[in-house]
Amino acid sequence: MSSIGLAVIGAGYWGPNIVRSSLATPELHLEWLCDLDLDRARRALGPRSEVRVTSSYEDVLADPNVTAVAIATPAATHFDLVRAALEAGKHVLVEKPLTPTVAEGRKLADLAQRSGLVLMCDHTYCYTPAVQRIRQLIRSGEIGDIQFVDSVRINLGLIQPDVDVLWDLAPHDLSILEFVLPDDVVPVAVAAHTGDPLRTKRACLAYLSVWMSNGALAHIHVNWLSPTKVRTTLFGGSRRTVVWDDMNPVARIMIHDRGIDLVEATALGPDERREAQISYRLGDMHAPALPEREALRNVMTEFAGAIAENRQPLTDAEFGLRVLTLLEAASRSAENGGVKVAVTTRGAE
Repeated sequence: MSSIGLAVIGAGYWGPNIVRSSLATPELHLEWLCDLDLDRARRALGPRSEVRVTSSYEDVLADPNVTAVAIATPAATHFDLVRAALEAGKHVLVEKPLTPTVAEGRKLADLAQRSGLVLMCDHTYCYTPAVQRIRQLIRSGEIGDIQFVDSVRINLGLIQPDVDVLWDLAPHDLSILEFVLPDDVVPVAVAAHTGDPLRTKRACLAYLSVWMSNGALAHIHVNWLSPTKVRTTLFGGSRRTVVWDDMNPVARIMIHDRGIDLVEATALGPDERREAQISYRLGDMHAPALPEREALRNVMTEFAGAIAENRQPLTDAEFGLRVLTLLEAASRSAENGGVKVAVTTRGAE
């Protein structure tokens, strides 16, 4: 397969990481780095003078050597940049969230489908070895039926100038839920409570609940104000529980064979039956070995593979839209005092 000509749009926080990963991906050939600040773009490239630098998005889209673009700019710019790229016949990888609204995201998804082009959302955590293993454990049935998910994603800053903490951090957890849960387990409602103790006029901490179609409940805590950095998620199943600690490089995943089992006790009276039905299971814990591969490298490889094979990527536009649907509903809930908001994330494709 010949390499795919790529242009990266944006040399701010995330753009240099995409540059680095694309340069390390044999299936891609980086042609351009586009940013309004040319000095910043040159610093991001370092000595790699063969990659051209420009502040003109039009020049990038007019280059026939550019087959695809990777957009790493503020969310408010995504709709116009992605639409222009698709209309120019370019495949697109765009940083999360896909767009600031579901309505805009739907327009882009439809445009990509009509044009026969790949539109992929960079939900990077879905491409980590840990999350991919969790997906395998859950979808294979190894941990049983999902009963609860409990996630904590907190740290000190960065307080974003354009989005609140829900839109900054919660997309990670919502995309992970969408990625790992079985197709028949979907969100049906959300509720969000937020706080702004610094009076920044945007939420700096939030607690988000997601009710699932099988009766499971997911709880997500995101926070910009914590002096300690915590990245931990528990996936509780009827047979086992998976604990993912992204800050523990020695054992990022631990599988616990302990919990509560319910047993049949129909021959007993009501009071005796209630006690007999509960059985505590005290089993072993083990930490599976995970391959060492950078998630963003997996993102770029998946993007190139989807283009070359003319297929949808794992985190395609519809995937990004499902995450957006939950974010919009969470914002509506928070604005109305944390009321429960019904959602439908499938059926609109």
